Amino acid sequence: MDSIRWIVTTAPEIFLLLAVAIGTMLGRFKIRGFTIGTTACILIVAVLIGQLGHFTFAPVLRTILFSLFVFTIGYRSGPEFFASLSLRTLSQVVLALVIGATGLVIVLIFASVFKLDPGTAAGLTAGALTQSSVIGTASGALAQLGLPKAALEQQEANIAAGYAVTYVLGYILTLLFVPFVAPRLMGVDLKAEAKKLEAELAGGAPPKTENLSYRKFQARAYRVSAGAGRTIEAIEAEIGGRTVVERLVRGGADVKPSRDTVLEAGDDVVIAGPTTAIVAAKPILGEEVDAGELLSNLPGNVVEVLVEERKLHGRSIREIAERLGDEARGVFLRSLTRMGRDVPLGPDTRVYVGDVMTLVGSTRNVTRATAQVGHALTTSDRTDIAYLAAGIAAGLLAGLASFKIGGVALTLGGGGGALIAGLACGWFQSRKPTLGTMPPAAQQTLSDLGLGGFIAAIGLGNGLAAWSAMQAHGLLLVGMGTVVTLVPLTIGTLVAYYLLRMNPVVTCGALAGAMTVDAAVTGACDVAESKTPVLGVAVPYAIGNVVLTVLGPIVVAATYTA
Repeated sequence: MDSIRWIVTTAPEIFLLLAVAIGTMLGRFKIRGFTIGTTACILIVAVLIGQLGHFTFAPVLRTILFSLFVFTIGYRSGPEFFASLSLRTLSQVVLALVIGATGLVIVLIFASVFKLDPGTAAGLTAGALTQSSVIGTASGALAQLGLPKAALEQQEANIAAGYAVTYVLGYILTLLFVPFVAPRLMGVDLKAEAKKLEAELAGGAPPKTENLSYRKFQARAYRVSAGAGRTIEAIEAEIGGRTVVERLVRGGADVKPSRDTVLEAGDDVVIAGPTTAIVAAKPILGEEVDAGELLSNLPGNVVEVLVEERKLHGRSIREIAERLGDEARGVFLRSLTRMGRDVPLGPDTRVYVGDVMTLVGSTRNVTRATAQVGHALTTSDRTDIAYLAAGIAAGLLAGLASFKIGGVALTLGGGGGALIAGLACGWFQSRKPTLGTMPPAAQQTLSDLGLGGFIAAIGLGNGLAAWSAMQAHGLLLVGMGTVVTLVPLTIGTLVAYYLLRMNPVVTCGALAGAMTVDAAVTGACDVAESKTPVLGVAVPYAIGNVVLTVLGPIVVAATYTA
């Protein structure tokens, strides 16, 4: 035991890394498809290890770890956050704001009735509203109050206790509420509503698999006979499927094809498009020819493109195709993903900034269309460390600013400043794709390591006091946490469906997004037997990450009494 105490005193970082490692592994275990979550597991493990002794970490370590996490959250949400400030997505923005505001009001009511200290109130907010970043912004706000060291440590322990007791509860309740309770409140059958939405996305036709998935892209060569004397535009229109004439060879020489070009007998043309369309081109054009040389100069291309053009935000695929016009000619949408999940495809499917389109077509056509949509994702991108470090530094500097409300200094702190800097840097990078790159894998690594390390430091440094607080206030926290989770979700559901007139399937996805619980989206998709709930996630998720995070300083300022 003496050896353990010596290690605790000499190298506490060993236990910090162990807490992250063990907590992460436990967070991966599934029980009947359910996981507690990595963050909660890391904190619980850290609090238990914290019973071994008094762990001390330099404040700068916690600041850097949390700043990495919250800056990455802002960077990832920045493009969607700023693009969502438009009339097309107003209802989803309002829903996220309603949930955040309702949660804040309930926490402040409980704080007043039960005389909760700022730490406990902030921990309750972070856990019941399932937003771990509140811990960091609340801790930063507490540090600005000039509290004695012992009092500050007790407040941080209370944050950890409040979060540890209410997070798992809030997570489970959200998982159950979104797919099961929300549809009942709206009086709908989620599966039936999903089928209706699929039909709407397919342009009013009955939902069929082929309407919602990619039809294989091909290029074939034909020798013109039946199509002689007709323009390329007329031929493309009759074949349908947005098929295009990619190449025209006349008398052994290439002729640049344009829509008003008139085909002649004996011309060799290469058409590209969905297989189901071009295989029926024979009676329209003429005999298919085996022309490997013709096709060799038309290399197909499949490119993942990050949507960054704000003018496309919230528009349907049909609207985007019409808006791009000739820029989208010869380019086909193979798939659309949102926050890593496939989105059902149809003419009326809406696209948001931050989505990833997989475009298919000839290299020149895809390159042309990509420039109008965003920028191509590549696996060789490296993180721009200079941009990352400078952005975080600017955020920490902005976090030093404060203003007083009723004699209490209100400040976002380093965490809030880093969040705002991340939002700005993420948005600016979407405008200038060659600057400040941070690939998705790097974003996830920085986010996981930053949050995991910060949570472990909180749990280890306040393990003894947090355990005592959990024993003293556990049942009260459970009761308050249940209310803080369910009431905002209930009010949000009713407002979205009855006041904002949102589609019930989209509402379920939006509820999960506003609470930033990814797994709840999966649950809604399973119950609906459809991917359509994903359509409502992106905007509320971006707004929720920002709104819930800034609740930390607000709760501290509102509950602190000098």
